[in-house]
Amino acid sequence: MPSQRRIGLTGGIASGKSSVGRWLSDHGLPVLDADRYARDALAPGSAGCQAVLKRYGPAVAARGARADVVELNRSALADIVFADAVERQWLEQLIHPLVRQAFDTALGELELTPAVVLMVPLLYESGLESLCTEVWVVRCSKEQQQQRLIQRNRLSAQQADQRIEAQWPLARKCLLADQIIDNSGEPGAWTATVASLLEQGSC
Repeated sequence: MPSQRRIGLTGGIASGKSSVGRWLSDHGLPVLDADRYARDALAPGSAGCQAVLKRYGPAVAARGARADVVELNRSALADIVFADAVERQWLEQLIHPLVRQAFDTALGELELTPAVVLMVPLLYESGLESLCTEVWVVRCSKEQQQQRLIQRNRLSAQQADQRIEAQWPLARKCLLADQIIDNSGEPGAWTATVASLLEQGSC
């Protein structure tokens, strides 16, 4: 296990991970974002993008800023994979190794940094908790997740539920977590908890 403090930050979709991650970044911690690495893995022209286009064809193709560049219609791709567990598994098997490589590279570049945050929605599902010295789970109610997805992503209730059900239940993640951050109250009410957790680890 590395001597560097590596905080795995996870939770359910729309539970508030990104808000906590931004707070930690604002307080000086490098935050490595799995969602960003996943987007990079499917960037136009990448091997990942080409594999997705080969599998799904025009259904997920979108014209890029340049006429000769084909991008992915990420909304269309999401509709496919969240409605079909087999297709979701295929996409995860494509992306997860690339995300792991990106984490390994970034952690190598930050090896002298005392503490690093790994913000990973599918931390347990992808086995990336092995990179962490501790795991923080951000939680809220399922109803709050659904409402946030409907408002933030303009999804239907069915689409929101599909995305929630595609991940491990929050209760399961909480059982495995070292620390739990409750984000079911007023916005930002969790900041005192996070500040305390950060201070505990620096002692």
